[in-house]
Amino acid sequence: MDALPARVEAEPPSARLLNISLDIGTGPPLILVHGIASSHVVFQVVIPELAASNRVIAVDLLGFGLSPAPIDATYTVEEHVAYLHRTIRSLRLRRPAIIVGHSMGCLIASRYARRHPSAVAGLVLVSPPIYLPAEIVGDPVEREAMVVYRRFYDFVRDRRKFTIRNAEIVARLLPVKDAMNISDRNWRAFVLSLEHTIETQTAVTDIAETRCAIHVIYGTLDPFLIPGSLTIVSRMCHVSAHKVRWADHLIRRRTAAVLLSSVKDLQSSPAPSRVSRLGSAFRVLTGRTFGTDPSR
Repeated sequence: MDALPARVEAEPPSARLLNISLDIGTGPPLILVHGIASSHVVFQVVIPELAASNRVIAVDLLGFGLSPAPIDATYTVEEHVAYLHRTIRSLRLRRPAIIVGHSMGCLIASRYARRHPSAVAGLVLVSPPIYLPAEIVGDPVEREAMVVYRRFYDFVRDRRKFTIRNAEIVARLLPVKDAMNISDRNWRAFVLSLEHTIETQTAVTDIAETRCAIHVIYGTLDPFLIPGSLTIVSRMCHVSAHKVRWADHLIRRRTAAVLLSSVKDLQSSPAPSRVSRLGSAFRVLTGRTFGTDPSR
C-alpha cells in the first residue's frame, strides 16, 4: 500500500531516508514535520523549550533541504509518508512519538498517523491547509475561496521564474530566516507536492480515521485558512481546536504558547477511547472521501 514506484537503478539505503536536520534533547520523542518549501526553522521559537524535556527530531521533507530528490518521485502524500515512515523506523524509537506538523506537514502527519497508529502518541497540527472539493462546499463564499486557491496554485506552477523570484523577495521579509525557500533545486518537489499533496488531499478523512488525540492550531489572520473545513475537523471527538487571535500562518509567540500547551496536554492525557467517524459517515452518505485517496 505504501510502496514507492519501481526504480531503474539500485540505490544506497541512505537515499531512501529523509535527512535529520535536528536531533536534540532527551525524553519522549517529538518529531517536527515542516511544510512545503520550508524547513525546521519554522519551529525555532519552540525548539528550546521542547528540547528541555523531550527528544526533538526534525526532518527535511522529500525533495527539500538535504533530503533526497529522486528523479522519479511524484511527491504524493503517500510517498512523503513512506519516506517519513522509513526514517522514523530507522531511529529505533522505544516509544510512540508525538508528531508536530506545520502547513503541508500537517497533511503528511495526519496520513502517517492513519497509516501507522502504533507509532504515534498524538498529533499537533499547526496552520493546516485543509481544503474540500469546491462542489461539496455549501457556503458560497468558501466555495469561491476554494476555486481561487486552485487558480492561484495553477498560476504559481505555470510561472517558474516569476514564482522563484517573488519567493526570494517574500522570504527576505519574513521574520524567520529560511522559512520559505523555492529554488531551481527544489522546484519539482515544490510544484508536485503542491499538486499531489495539498491540492489532492484527504486530510479530513485522514484526521477522522486517526486513532490518537489531535490538537489543531490556527490563526485568525492565516491567509490559507478555510473556516468551513476547520469547523468539520473541530467537531470530531478526538480533536481539540485552538484559534489564536491575530496570528498568521507562521509559528510566532502566541501560536508557540498554544503549541507547547498542546504537547504537554498530549503527554499528560490518556489516549482517546473512541474516534470520530465523520469521515466514514461522509463516505456512506455520499460514496466518496474528502478528496481522492489513492489507497481506496
